[in-house]
Amino acid sequence: MARREVLVQLDDELIERLAEIATAEGTSRSALLRRGARAVIDAADLAAADAELVAAYRRQPQDPVLVEAATRLAAETAPPW
Repeated sequence: MARREVLVQLDDELIERLAEIATAEGTSRSALLRRGARAVIDAADLAAADAELVAAYRRQPQDPVLVEAATRLAAETAPPW
C-alpha cells in the first residue's frame, strides 16, 4: 500500500516518549504512530458497531422469554467456577 507523508505537530515530551518506546520495541516512531492511528480507527469502528447493535435492539427488543430461557440454560450448563 502506498504511503503519504503527513505533517503532525507533537510536543517535545510526546516525541521523547515515542522515541523511548520505539527504541525499546526496536521500531520507529513512525511505525508507532501508524499503530496508534490504526488503534483510533479500530476503536471508532467498534463504537459504531456497538451503536448499530444498540439501535437494532431499540428497533426490535429481545423477547423476554428468550432471554429468560438463555439465562436458565447458561446457569445449567456453565462450569462451576
